Amino acid sequence: MIETDFLVIGSGVAGLSYALKVAQFGRVVIITKKKIYKTNTALAQGGVAAVFSKTDSFENHVADTLAAGDGLCAEDVVRMVVENGPERIRELVDLGARFNREGGGKYDFSLGREGGHSQNRIIHARDLTGKEIEDVLVHNVEQHENITILENHVAVNLITYSTSVRSGLVRTQHENICCGAYVLDNDTGKVETFAAKVTLLATGGGSKVYLYTSNPDTATGDGIAMAYRAGATVANMEFVQFHPTCLFHPEAKNFLISEAVRGEGAYLIDEQGNRFMGKYSPDLELACRDVVARAIDSELKKTGADSVFLDITHKDPDFIRKRFPNIYAKCLEFGIDITQQPIPVVPAAHYMCGGVATDLNGRSDIQCLYAVGETACTGLHGANRLASNSLLEALVYAHNAAQSSLKEFEQAAKKSTVDLDPWDETNTLDSDEAIMVTHNWDEIRRLMWNYVGIVRSDKRLHRAQRRIEMIQHEIEEYYWDFKITADLIELRNLATVAELIIKSALMRKESRGLHYNLWYPDKDDANCLVPTLVQKTF
Repeated sequence: MIETDFLVIGSGVAGLSYALKVAQFGRVVIITKKKIYKTNTALAQGGVAAVFSKTDSFENHVADTLAAGDGLCAEDVVRMVVENGPERIRELVDLGARFNREGGGKYDFSLGREGGHSQNRIIHARDLTGKEIEDVLVHNVEQHENITILENHVAVNLITYSTSVRSGLVRTQHENICCGAYVLDNDTGKVETFAAKVTLLATGGGSKVYLYTSNPDTATGDGIAMAYRAGATVANMEFVQFHPTCLFHPEAKNFLISEAVRGEGAYLIDEQGNRFMGKYSPDLELACRDVVARAIDSELKKTGADSVFLDITHKDPDFIRKRFPNIYAKCLEFGIDITQQPIPVVPAAHYMCGGVATDLNGRSDIQCLYAVGETACTGLHGANRLASNSLLEALVYAHNAAQSSLKEFEQAAKKSTVDLDPWDETNTLDSDEAIMVTHNWDEIRRLMWNYVGIVRSDKRLHRAQRRIEMIQHEIEEYYWDFKITADLIELRNLATVAELIIKSALMRKESRGLHYNLWYPDKDDANCLVPTLVQKTF
């Protein structure tokens, strides 16, 4: 058994920020599936939304967030995040983050604008904002003597216990205290037992559940699935944000064309070169992402085209190359000079607004278990995330979770260490049917894209539900018969995430934000202005 004070699962902005804050008070172990910098954070192009302009205000940012969330944001959460955002940005700068600036002051940022924002408030580092933040955090984490980083480790299940008046901590069917996790060391193939006073889930989202996604292969919803299996409540899983503009090219995998390109004046056009967003929103290309994604989806279905195009060729070429060096270089690799040619784009699954339900401090309803970042559903995003609010949320909630978990850590430290059961591989064999993993992985992603995508219906959802139940049965049989592999863990988690999205979508009998159901095309404020909550029955 490996003991630590704080177990952090995930190495994006949320996990690393949290680790740095609690490492002053105890030992921290960070486990991450690949290399520490292989995260969604590192791929984030656009930036972080925060109020720094003299013409902007907290009220403006709150209003924009509430409008994007389409009635389902928790206003107290929105205000807390918005008002605490600038201080968290300053902390990043003090750690070494270099954001684009205009003027001589340390915090005189060059501010961009993205869809849904009424003001320029997007702090960015060229078009590699996430990488800048990730690099700074990784550097500081690697220097900290209280932090141990374990790469190529994949969390399997959380370890939970219940309180008992008679005998202290006992194993029961449904537990309410988290004591750590079982973790596969992918280099050795051994499942290790990690005991921790406090556990943080910061594993990102699960958009890899869809066939077309901007996310890396690691985005398999591990934290959400593990928390759900342990009995934690998950919320709003029907709200999956499809980014409108993912590069469409046979050799380009998961490459996003940042919303900041539209923020700088790019047009969406069809194959004939005609702009079409005027048919869908008065905000044109700067409408919220759900509106733009549905508009593109509608155009593609009407015309039968493979893609639409994002055109910024009317801007100065030097400006384009300087503002978007990463996008310019990547497109050039595929023979597209964005200063001269429009970019072929399609929508792709991008961000999950739902996740593990938490309070204002990132606490789940299982004691000593926290969830931060895309793994969590805090109430900030509601039915649709406002662009660049995600990195902001991760920074603010990592801070809050650190402050709160230190109190739980002090209480847990007074109790004796619990002897945890080792991982049991009795009667399991080495896999002889790996094709099951490959086939079901592909089938899940295709059925989710076809039946539970940008536009849904109850008929499609029920069809998807029946199939996912069959797939899960196959996976569970395989899970108990064979030794654990990273691929099997991810497949199992993907299936759980798919189940939660489908179940939540069927529960919401209306269309709101990112959830659009042909059978219920209108909003139902009288009955549906509440989050969708799902908890596993034991």
